[in-house]
Amino acid sequence: MGEKTNPPKKGEAARKERLAEALRSNLQKRKAQTRSRRAGDADKQSARDADQRSEGLPAAGKMHKD
Repeated sequence: MGEKTNPPKKGEAARKERLAEALRSNLQKRKAQTRSRRAGDADKQSARDADQRSEGLPAAGKMHKD
């Protein structure tokens, strides 16, 4: 009943700070991604990237000449 609680160790505090910073960073990235999608910029960029990549059925046909 008279148990004392152990204070957090220094390593635990540093870990919590790192996790909090990573969480904030992730949240900012997701917000920027959402804003970009709303503005339509993500669609334009993904279309531009798709033009530069050789993927899909045409690319597969070039690789496998039977």
